[in-house]
Parts: sequence; C-alpha cells; structure tokens
Amino acid sequence: MAAARERATGHRQRFDRSFEAYFDTLPERLDTPPLSRFTPRCLELLRDLSLRGGKRLRVALLHEAARLVTTDPVPGLTEAALSIELLQTHGLVHDDIIDDAPLRRGGPSTYYAYRGEFPAADRTALGLAVLAGDLAAFLSIRVLLEADAPAELRQAMLEVQLDAGAETVAGQIIDLERDLRPVPDEEFLHTVCEYKSTRYSVLAPLRLGLLAAGEDIAAHDAALRRYAIPVGIGGQLRDDYLDLFGDEDSTGKSTSADLRAGRRSYAVSALLAAADEEQRAVVESALGDPHCPAATVERIRELARRLGVDRKLRADMRRCAETAAAEAATWRPHWREEAVAFFEGLPLANAVRPSSP
Repeated sequence: MAAARERATGHRQRFDRSFEAYFDTLPERLDTPPLSRFTPRCLELLRDLSLRGGKRLRVALLHEAARLVTTDPVPGLTEAALSIELLQTHGLVHDDIIDDAPLRRGGPSTYYAYRGEFPAADRTALGLAVLAGDLAAFLSIRVLLEADAPAELRQAMLEVQLDAGAETVAGQIIDLERDLRPVPDEEFLHTVCEYKSTRYSVLAPLRLGLLAAGEDIAAHDAALRRYAIPVGIGGQLRDDYLDLFGDEDSTGKSTSADLRAGRRSYAVSALLAAADEEQRAVVESALGDPHCPAATVERIRELARRLGVDRKLRADMRRCAETAAAEAATWRPHWREEAVAFFEGLPLANAVRPSSP
C-alpha cells in the first residue's frame, strides 16, 4: 500500500510540472481576441484552479495502466494526462456553479472568484464561470489532437474522452434527479456515481493508458469495469463521508454542503434510512436550507455518529477497496506484476487513510 502511494505521488509531481508548462505556453498558442481583458482573466482562473491541488489519481491510473503493458516510453501519455485533468477542471468549475460552492481546493471556486469581481452583475459572473468551464472542456479535446502520437491512436483516445465527457454530463443530470426523489436506494446512488465520476475518473484513464501502450481495450473492458466501479464508489463514499464528518481546513472545500444543498448523498441517505421518524424530521428540516445554523449541523453530525453512519460508510469504503483489489489480483496472468501490484494496493491504501481530521 505504501508503494502504491509513493508511485502515485511521483506521478503527481511529474505531472504538475507538465501542467504548469502547458499553462505557461497556452496564451501564445490559443487564438483569443486581442482586445479582450476577460479572456486572459479566464485563462488565469483556469490555471489557478488546475494547479492549486488535487491528488491526480487519474494521472496515476493512466500511467500505471500503460505500465501494465510496458516500461518503455509511451507516446501520447503526457497529452492524455493533460486532457484528463483539463476535463476535471471543467467538471469542478461547473460543479461549483450547480452547487453554489464558494470553496474549492483551499481557495475560491471559479464562480465565486467571478462573483467577487462582479458583485453588482450576477449574470455576468455566472456567464463567465459557465464559459470558463466550457473552455476547459474544449481544451481537453484540443490537447489530444496535438498529441505526438499516430493519428489512429489520437482518434481512439479522442473517442474515449468524448464518451467520458458526455457520460459525465449525463451523470450530472441524474445527480440533480436524485435530489428530487424520496431517499434513493443504493442501486440509484451507485448509478449516479458511475456516470458522474467513475467513468471519467477511473475507467477513462485506464482505457487511455492501455490504448497508448498498444493494448486492445475491448478485450479487457469487462475487467476494467469490475475494477473501476468499486474504486469509483469508494471514492464517492469518502467524499460524502468527509462532507458530513470532515472540516474545511483538511478538505479544502465547504463541508456540510450536501446537507445544506439538499443533496441525498451516500452519507445523507444513510442517515435518513437509519433515523426514526423524529430524528428524520430534524434532518429534513435542515436538508436544503443554505442558512442552516452551524449548531444544527453539529447536532445532525452527532446524530449520524450515534446511529453508526460513520462506521457504515467506513465499512462500505473498505468493502469497495477489497473488491477492487481482488479484481486487480486476477490480472497477474495477463500483465506486468509491478503495475498489477499498484492497482491491487491503491484502493486499500485510500481506504485505510484517516477518514476525518
């Protein structure tokens, strides 16, 4: 598990240098209106959000997927990594608009940065934030077109990313649908997670890495899905856990946001399912109230602990990690041992990390 973390850290550090270099040269390579003041500011905000942090798990998955096949240099991997993280930036910008979130990665969200700059022009701030997210999405595709790789490979990678982007938007739609239902069951929550995050955060990097290394991804797609789905669910469980039980200093974003926004996350749904009628009324009185007092949030947090919601979420995270690790272990007859060990250890390493500050 320690080795998996160390390798992931190495991938993150190398990628961050590439990402910074990408943004350094982007203004010169992108044909933007010469008299515009807003366009350079948009690029500055995208750069700031993109470089501000993040675990870069997608980048590690991409590179280690290629290492399943070969340790030789693989053309197209750098551009694929840039594409993945630019698509992530797009998702973060739009997520924060949808969620009205002021914080992201320890700083202001792009939406709230614009709101601060245009306090008397709400529609301008909103429009600029939407367009910033759109620009990141288009840049994520353009960077693949510029990859130093054979045309056939570029086309295959583009298809993976375009599918991942479209499926993520569908996931955002069903995510909003979830919150207008009664308490969603586990199957519905898993479906939201798969489309909103798993397909672009886990499955797409695996596919891109194997494609770049020359592997036939169709032959292994079922195995990749069996790994990606529990990894994705485990990651979402952790995010939802930290939203209810974490704090802003350690998470770098607003906590209790799901409760205040009325989102029926894994944590909120588990709490509603475990509560009796009187307890459920307390939770539902706060659910969807953006001005819910901190004292009420703390009362609900303590209720969740008494009902064992924190223990349930941690147990579910562990179960997802063990399922993914067991799937990765079956890859040994087909792929390189060192990389298989990474995929086997990574879910368990994330599951045993401290789940609250």
